[in-house]
Amino acid sequence: MKRITITLSDEIAAALDQYMGESGALNRSEAIRDLVRRAMLHQNDGPEHADCLGVVSYTVDQTKRNLGARLAKRRLDAHNRHLTSISVPLDHSTALEIEVTRGKLGEIASAAETLFLERGVAHGALSLVPVSVGGDHHVHDGEEASPHRHIHVQQSFSKPHEND
Repeated sequence: MKRITITLSDEIAAALDQYMGESGALNRSEAIRDLVRRAMLHQNDGPEHADCLGVVSYTVDQTKRNLGARLAKRRLDAHNRHLTSISVPLDHSTALEIEVTRGKLGEIASAAETLFLERGVAHGALSLVPVSVGGDHHVHDGEEASPHRHIHVQQSFSKPHEND
């Protein structure tokens, strides 16, 4: 085994101690190993190049220096992947952010993990929806819109949609 040292906020340490009591872990190391194993089980199961939609949710502490500006720049830098975002003010300094992105699983997962490591970002969660982009570029009758293709939701990253 390897020994590592980590620093936790008082709130996270208290939550870890509570988890330790509830789970039957004998010490913090055992509790952390269990939590890390569980997190690794829930890693994205598709290939990095798979097309998907990502729904990213997290809270933001707006009092953290330049965090709001950094997050806005992050979305602008990836404007080709971001479909929409919503910000829900929770109090005078905290907001719940929800983003919907489109792209390759590896890119979306990596961007989400980087975001979740930002100071002032908490409760990060990523939900992935496997999709395929199908059909020829087309325009619907009577529309003056640009030609486009549709996104089709897949049952999983390995099984094609039953209607395709």
